[in-house]
Amino acid sequence: MRSYSPDLTPPWKRSATAPEVPAEPDLVVEEVATGFCGAVIRCEAGTVTLEDRFGRHRVFPLEPRGFLLEGKVVTLVRPSAPAPARPARTASGSVAVPGARARVARAGRIYVEGRHDAELVERVWGDDLRIEGVVVEYLEGIDDLPSIVAEFAPGPDARLGVLVDHLVAGSKESRIAASVTDPHVLVVGHPYIDVWEAVKPSSLGIAAWPRIPHGQDWKTGVCRALGWPSGTGAAWQHILSHVRSYKDLEPALLGRVEELIDFVTEPGVKSSPAGV
Repeated sequence: MRSYSPDLTPPWKRSATAPEVPAEPDLVVEEVATGFCGAVIRCEAGTVTLEDRFGRHRVFPLEPRGFLLEGKVVTLVRPSAPAPARPARTASGSVAVPGARARVARAGRIYVEGRHDAELVERVWGDDLRIEGVVVEYLEGIDDLPSIVAEFAPGPDARLGVLVDHLVAGSKESRIAASVTDPHVLVVGHPYIDVWEAVKPSSLGIAAWPRIPHGQDWKTGVCRALGWPSGTGAAWQHILSHVRSYKDLEPALLGRVEELIDFVTEPGVKSSPAGV
């Protein structure tokens, strides 16, 4: 005669434990006691609602070992509440303002030395600058900075910020910067020979920026040392394409640009009525 076990406990209840599975929408499970199979459409405190392929709904308690998932006993649990969404950020790390319109341009300006400087500032701070109404222009060098400042005619409502490359003690750039004493002008700079160097080497997949002997054109020497195309325009586009946010730039540049933006947007500095 066939021997039967005296334990008539259903198989799904014999297991002491069962993995906990969040009852996420569309998860297909089978309720062990009734055999009702359906997809989760709602999970509330203590219950889960399933919908079968005929559109019928059944509500079941969230009991331990109460469901089968792909033939295995599981314990359905209420999904964790989603974490609050973090506010979107601009490339500079500022909180983004969705749908914000560009502000009428201020009378003040930020001047940078060259086109590459201007494109890098736009890449990282462009969203912030449009909201603040700050225009960035490039000068193609600062040899004539005192006369450029005089022509701009800065004042309390039209401040001028200037970003200078290679602003280190004893350099030509430091002497030119020191000659500008107008209280409505702020001249700051970074220590790099060119703004290229302000991009972190790790962002470009290189160990470090090469050292170029004094007397050689720095950009040409960099392209040659790194095996980049000899045209600096193509090399710069390669560099710029790897700048996605402030994290790709050196702190020595980040701080100076933020300082200039703060200076020209200080409360009391008016927007240009002409919108230029």
